[in-house]
Amino acid sequence: MRVLVTGHLGYIGSRLVPMLLESGHEVEGYDSDLYERCTFQGSIEKVPACKKDIRDVESQDVEGYEAVIHLAALSNDPLGDYRPELTHEINHVASVRLARFAKAAGVRRFLFASSCSTYGASGDEFLDEGAPFNPVTPYGLSKVTVEAELHALADHGFSPTYLRASTAYGLSPRLRFDLVLNNLTAWAFTTGDVRLKSDGSPWRPLVHVEDICRAYLALLEAPVSTVHDRPFNIGSTCENHQIRELADYVRSVVPGSRVTFAPDAAPDTRCYRVDCGRIAREVHTFKPQWTALRGVRELFDAFAQSSLTLEDFEGERFKRITHIKHLIADGILDTDLRHVKRVADGIVREEPA
Repeated sequence: MRVLVTGHLGYIGSRLVPMLLESGHEVEGYDSDLYERCTFQGSIEKVPACKKDIRDVESQDVEGYEAVIHLAALSNDPLGDYRPELTHEINHVASVRLARFAKAAGVRRFLFASSCSTYGASGDEFLDEGAPFNPVTPYGLSKVTVEAELHALADHGFSPTYLRASTAYGLSPRLRFDLVLNNLTAWAFTTGDVRLKSDGSPWRPLVHVEDICRAYLALLEAPVSTVHDRPFNIGSTCENHQIRELADYVRSVVPGSRVTFAPDAAPDTRCYRVDCGRIAREVHTFKPQWTALRGVRELFDAFAQSSLTLEDFEGERFKRITHIKHLIADGILDTDLRHVKRVADGIVREEPA
């Protein structure tokens, strides 16, 4: 299948592209590459790609594909809070624009990177795909609104599928340290403190980035009748954990570490547990391989190999919001997160091609 992956250079995309290629798909990418200076470990698979802001997508950018896997988004709560209108423009408006162009171009399958954060503050009950939405962040709200607009576009020739991923963790060339299990393990490795930023009571569903990629592959290859205009919670029902349980996993793996609380630790309104039974029952090719405890061991080994320091993961290279602000200060991005180019008489924004 000829597949366009938006956000192919990101945390998930840099793991997904090699998996799609290994399965025999023809893959091309679309990414503005905001984090090109942030490769942690390994290399990025090279595929034909368009380096372009997703807000500037045009009809010709999606012509000739059988499927679009749409990952490109601002996926970080501090970035969402920094300028919420940008999350709306990039995650919502641009996603719907992309989908409309894809439908007009005859793209049959459209796999959308939604999120279990759409459930937001939902308590201790297990939530299946029919549960009501209750997002508490601009990021979660953007996913809710896009799902609704894609549903309105769905018909016999255009088949959207909504992948509501659990909270990701695990290694990737474009590693994210803001994700809870990655962050706890990095703090423990570099400081000896498993540093909780909440009281540890909230529930989170967890899924390894590699298993997220397995889900995309399985749903891409599933019969259209199985996935047409349907959401799927991505993960394993048994991999719902309270944050304090994750902290105990990290403490058990990182020698000499102890559980501590950040000075501003406070209750977290984001609390939800999800039921991933639908994908397990209906898409039998999806077989998740990872547990959170195994993921901590993987992360610890990688951090030891790379001699990770606190300055590395809390500094401007790997902390997303700090990195973006540094690019703006250096004139590489403007305040709308668009790349700029230097000319003889100053700096101007790079216009869409």
